[in-house]
Amino acid sequence: MQNHCAVPGCPGGKSDPQPLFRFPCDPERSKKWVENCQRPDLIEKSPTQLYRYYRLCGKHFESSLIDNVSQTVVLKDGAIPTIFDVPSQPQNKQMKRSQDTSKENETESKGRKKTKKSQAETAKKDAQTVPEEDEYKEYVRSLLEVLLLLGEQSIPPTGPTDNKEGDLSSSNIQALLDYRIACGDEVLKKRHDVNKECCTLEQLNQLIDVCEKYIRSRLVDEVKENGFYSLLTDNPVKFSGEWYLPVCLRYVDQSNCQQEKFVGFLNFEGDGEALAERLLTEMTDKWGLTLEQCRGQAHSCSGTHLSQIKAFSAKLVEKYPKAVLSLRSTHTLNVSLASGMALSGVQLVMSTFKKIETFFSQSPLVQLELEHAISIYFPDKEERANELKEICRTSWTRRHDAFEVALEILEALLLCVDSMHDNEDMRWNDQVTHDALEISKALTDFEFIMALVVLKNTMTLTQAFGINIQGSAADVHFAAMSFKAVLQSLKEVSDNIDVYHEFWNDEAVNLAASMDIPIKVPRPFLRKVQAESGAIRPESYYKEHLSVPVVNHIIREMNELFSEDHLKILRCLTLVPAVIEQQKSTEPEEESVQVFNDDIPNAATLSAELHCWWVKWSKKGKGESFPSSLRETLQLADVKFFPNMLAVLRLMSILPTLALEDSSSVAHKRFRMYMNNVPDRFKSKSLALLNMNYDVEFDLDAMVESYMKTYPDGMEVS
Repeated sequence: MQNHCAVPGCPGGKSDPQPLFRFPCDPERSKKWVENCQRPDLIEKSPTQLYRYYRLCGKHFESSLIDNVSQTVVLKDGAIPTIFDVPSQPQNKQMKRSQDTSKENETESKGRKKTKKSQAETAKKDAQTVPEEDEYKEYVRSLLEVLLLLGEQSIPPTGPTDNKEGDLSSSNIQALLDYRIACGDEVLKKRHDVNKECCTLEQLNQLIDVCEKYIRSRLVDEVKENGFYSLLTDNPVKFSGEWYLPVCLRYVDQSNCQQEKFVGFLNFEGDGEALAERLLTEMTDKWGLTLEQCRGQAHSCSGTHLSQIKAFSAKLVEKYPKAVLSLRSTHTLNVSLASGMALSGVQLVMSTFKKIETFFSQSPLVQLELEHAISIYFPDKEERANELKEICRTSWTRRHDAFEVALEILEALLLCVDSMHDNEDMRWNDQVTHDALEISKALTDFEFIMALVVLKNTMTLTQAFGINIQGSAADVHFAAMSFKAVLQSLKEVSDNIDVYHEFWNDEAVNLAASMDIPIKVPRPFLRKVQAESGAIRPESYYKEHLSVPVVNHIIREMNELFSEDHLKILRCLTLVPAVIEQQKSTEPEEESVQVFNDDIPNAATLSAELHCWWVKWSKKGKGESFPSSLRETLQLADVKFFPNMLAVLRLMSILPTLALEDSSSVAHKRFRMYMNNVPDRFKSKSLALLNMNYDVEFDLDAMVESYMKTYPDGMEVS
């Protein structure tokens, strides 16, 4: 069943919440509905098919034909849709001519004498095959409807029990199919009576494969229709023992709104340049993406997959230089920088942060225990204690100041997990006490303390920049202009690392002493170099293996993430009217805007158009407010009169660095929800795509045809 209006281009049931009405069962009235709604492809469908699978929304009926009965909207008997945006008469005439022509051809065909017996036998065979094919299509349609319903609700089709291979008798999909049979689905009933089952595991996998390819093709086609886009990836995830890379695309649609869509997973097994080449080939050859249209890329990866992501990013830039590497707006700069460091101490901090977030989000009682510990450690600073409690109720481990917060509450945090592990009052179960012990072990490791102190002190230099880069258009523009100053501060620390490390070491040693944590070099390192404890001074070790590489990594990553082209794009935010008004005396830099010269309609008129744009917005009338964001600027009615500015604004909007509107960031949220909420043994890369894109407009007829074409032997087997 379609959950939207069958009239071409009508938003009813999708973006426009209109009541939907089934096609009538009466053949004559059903025919009139089809003619009026301008869907010639529905002419050959029976009234029963139309009744089951198609709807028209209320906006196509006169209000006098619609009744509200007991809070239910119904149509009056004999209602015919007559309200359409375009006249239906030409379409009806065209359909009538088509029908007349068909009748003439049929008469002519009947008048011909068939002289060969084989032709007669073939015709008879075809006549018998058509009903069988239609019946099989109805059967496939029913299976797809059930599968789409399960996918939308994130319910695994194979069910909660482990069945022997190929047995779906107690699965979720079979339960829904049985329900449909009980409700009168004759096609499924006949199938079940003949084969003693409605769906095999092989058929289920085939249906899932068709759904995945159909959804992705719809998404990719939409992206290609709208021109340029950016490529975004997340941390690799595991399905059936293999690693896959999640991929999203960001683009601007025809209504000039930012969109971000999840398009699937790429197999991430392998290494180096060979893996990068295979990923690019799969996106172009299998997915149908045009990478020449890619204008940005952003990746969030840590740990063992870091080198693979780096190789993929480098290969993408090498082949498509305009795919600017940038920060992803859904991740804070400081946390992204730390996650990308392949240093044991830093990875210990980041993995412990993940454990802390998971641990304290599982129950309000666990959270209350932490808040109680904070009250104990801040007896004379009630205001600050309340602020920290409020911070800890959020995902504070992902904040810009996560390392500062962690150091401030560290002793309270240790008190909390130790008391929960001791479990003297027997309030906590075994899993809670075990998790508390794991966190406690990490917090009392001097390598953790030292790494946290180094991260806190170095990330202070990038914190304000990171906050601004995810702020308003004016804030982002300011950040782009201040980048050199931030880089200079980091270089100053690098040049004087001996002095800075001494201060950082003293801070870590004092904190460790107050928490009774022994100061030592990590045992794995001592084993590696076969040295005795005490032979290597901790201060020297942490300078060489932590402080120096952390600072160098941040400088290197900042230069890579914020290349000159990237900064030029960010500086183009001076085209936003509110920013122009704020900087009245300064015209937008044409040099920065010229980074888009190859992608705008007319580069020759850019200078004149840029000046006219500035003149238009540089003077603010009394009580007048100017658009303050890219989205608001793109929605201006006048923007269409500035073709170059429109193109530039659209290109800027796909940059992964710039924050999305709340309604556009749904793809990343759905991805996180699926990965967090679905048990590992039920996770499927194909069904995940279906679940995250359940609002895609499905054309069941097209999906059925795709299935028939991909698996033509299915009907013969049945």
